[in-house]
Amino acid sequence: MAKVKRRTKLTDRIVRELPPPAAGNVITWDTEVKRFGARVTARGARAFCLEYPFAGRERLMTIGSFPEWTVAQARQEAKKLRRDIDRGIDPLEEREKARATPTKTVAEVLDLFMQRYAPKKLRRPDHYAAAFNRLVKPAIGKIGIYGLRRGHIVEMLDDIEDNSGAVMATRALSYVRSALNWYATRDDEVIVPIVRGMARSSSSDRARTRIHGDDEIRLLWPVFGQVGNFGLACRVMLLTGCRRSEVTGMRRDEIAGDVWMIPASRYKTGRDHVLPLSGAARAIIDAQPQTGPLVFPGVGGAALSRGGNHKARIDRAAPRVAPWTVHDLRRTSRSLMSRAGVRPDIAERVLGHVIQGVGRVYDRFEYLDAKRDALERLAALIDGIINPPPANVVPLGRARR
Repeated sequence: MAKVKRRTKLTDRIVRELPPPAAGNVITWDTEVKRFGARVTARGARAFCLEYPFAGRERLMTIGSFPEWTVAQARQEAKKLRRDIDRGIDPLEEREKARATPTKTVAEVLDLFMQRYAPKKLRRPDHYAAAFNRLVKPAIGKIGIYGLRRGHIVEMLDDIEDNSGAVMATRALSYVRSALNWYATRDDEVIVPIVRGMARSSSSDRARTRIHGDDEIRLLWPVFGQVGNFGLACRVMLLTGCRRSEVTGMRRDEIAGDVWMIPASRYKTGRDHVLPLSGAARAIIDAQPQTGPLVFPGVGGAALSRGGNHKARIDRAAPRVAPWTVHDLRRTSRSLMSRAGVRPDIAERVLGHVIQGVGRVYDRFEYLDAKRDALERLAALIDGIINPPPANVVPLGRARR
């Protein structure tokens, strides 16, 4: 056993400042949990441990290293271990048994999460799968789940932030946290090494306000017609205010006459969304060749990709447009509806935002006529922007004034 240095109520600051001994190691015992302490080696390594008698022997078990483990986490684990000891369970023996069992890798845990949890609980499992396959597995997928440390997560997030941005890093962190928290409910030995403060962006950072002005709409509209189905889908996004995945996933059997019903399985709110299509939107849709179930298919009839290469083609063809994202089209549609005189509550219903209050539960009227009028106004305004009247033509109303 290591030499006892002192007893005190351990805190993260105290453990961080414990001086290393000249040789060997020394334990500072906690006053809150019996025989729980922080051990410091001559090289300065710090770890939490629990000393306990079992079957006539004194045992010393390492709980975890500091700062990967905080005092609060290690103290809570020590309390759990002492309950096990009181029930006649030797924690060190149980750990040895667990180590003798093949350890799942992080990639295997993520796959299990996608297989057993995602289909039933996640609204957009494809987003999780894409992030896991592209960003997470290449970085930490081969690490054993019991060997995953906070440093591994931080290094992965640094790389994602450098190459894909802070928002994507935070999103990947959220997805990984969900998967690890789920798996921790199935495995007593798993400790999730994610703590508050690891996110790389805040909600205010992620809230964008970018909308396209008239000049940008005039530049982008013809380019949309030159980059295939993705560009045509962008036109429909602007004319409907719908999200990228909703338009690129549009199926012919979702459309009846001038009404498009986006099923709950494809809609962000998890509810069916009914949307009348303006004449301009229907013209784009009706002109599409009927080669399969998707209105805007990708290569070989498969779903369009998320748009990285397609978006790059648009950017190259319209270099005068300031940096933008596809989701800015939805925000622009909402702004244009206000400009066209559409009531705010109707514009929100067009966008599929859930109306708060009693109406959320009891108002089942779909406001189809009001939505239809709103989207026709939107289409007319967009047409006026991309086809402005000659400079020498004065609108009738203005001439009368």
